[in-house]
Amino acid sequence: MKQPNEKIKIILLMNFPKMKIVIVSTYDIEGGAAKGAYRLHKALLSEGIDSVMFVMTRKNEDGDYTIISDSQKRIKKAFNVIRSVLDRLPLRIYKDSSRIQFSVSWIGLNNIAQKINNLKPDIVNLHWIADGFLKIEDIQKINAPVILTLQDAWYFTGGCHYFWNCEKYISSCGNCPLLQSKIEFDLSKICWLRKKRVYEKKKDLFVVGTSRWITECSQKSSLLKNKKHTNIPAPVDTNTFKPIDKSLAREIWNLPKSKKIILFGAVNPLSDERKGFKQITQALQKLKGRTNLELVIFGSVKPKQVPDFSFPTHYVGYINDDISLATLYSSADLTLVPSLQENLSNVIIESLSCGTPVVAFDVGGNKDIIAHKINGYLAKPYDPDDFANGIRWILDNPNYDELRQNAREKILKEFDSKVVARKYIELFKQILSFKE
Repeated sequence: MKQPNEKIKIILLMNFPKMKIVIVSTYDIEGGAAKGAYRLHKALLSEGIDSVMFVMTRKNEDGDYTIISDSQKRIKKAFNVIRSVLDRLPLRIYKDSSRIQFSVSWIGLNNIAQKINNLKPDIVNLHWIADGFLKIEDIQKINAPVILTLQDAWYFTGGCHYFWNCEKYISSCGNCPLLQSKIEFDLSKICWLRKKRVYEKKKDLFVVGTSRWITECSQKSSLLKNKKHTNIPAPVDTNTFKPIDKSLAREIWNLPKSKKIILFGAVNPLSDERKGFKQITQALQKLKGRTNLELVIFGSVKPKQVPDFSFPTHYVGYINDDISLATLYSSADLTLVPSLQENLSNVIIESLSCGTPVVAFDVGGNKDIIAHKINGYLAKPYDPDDFANGIRWILDNPNYDELRQNAREKILKEFDSKVVARKYIELFKQILSFKE
């Protein structure tokens, strides 16, 4: 069957009823999940959809009226700082609670659900809503159909965002290994029961998994297995994240033009075990003796105790704007993503969109983006030796330019903002047809 050409696609997409979509996210542009929500919002607007983004904390100060913050006044902004602390109070009874990636979502202040209803949406799309923004029970108070976009596992677990080797979410949570709990009726069981009650009452609840891995996990979860699932990836603006002349990019970042540049990006890589800093350190140490390598680390500042990678390392800190980030990806020969558990990495998508191949572990949703030895390298999970093999394979590859071209083509075909927005629009149309 022949696919319709682009002009016919546009005509077909224009033939849908006018709809208002409210995208809900704790933050607008801070963090990978927020960026995914924000990029979807902008992509829907560009396709003619009346989209509004409703957030707790707004970092984007460009005056965009389509982003509504629940903390416009100074006193509310101050209170939002402590909402996250209050939401984590129940975790205090557990060991090492400050390091646990677990959201209770029990704070129910500011009448958030009513404020969403006042916007009169046709569909509400919930993304990452932790840190005291929405409590679980708010979901059933939303009048419109709700789509849960899974940026991580939280919506179908008893509170953890990543479940590691635990599969209790398939039956029911309790005796939680992340909480180091020894009792069945612990905080994870309480949160699981709260979600169960809400999801059973909210009949018009739909699920979007941003990777095949997270979609499959949700489909077998005890909480969401009976809901309709769709797999739609996170979008990227390929007009912003695009290949830029490497010499020019290195001039901008003051990087040597004669060296092989390896890029690594992560927020708090030393404190978050999931980021795989230990594994990447071990892998890079296996490259000792290669005098033509230099490493660039973004997303975090230079630590007090600097790891010895045996070759020069540049720390460029957190990068606030996408254009600068695109030039950094373009300056590199290779990007490393050693995450031990990953849903759908923005870093991988952005790097490939700029034509820079990636080495990552074969975990989670990474295989959705990286085609092994075609646009990057998928290393055996948690194996520093194979990760080092992947680095060598790409840097020494005689067909390196082909890898770069494959990387760009993969993103244009499957992750471009327009492609993703149109998949969401089709889902919106289906959901609205269910209501009629």
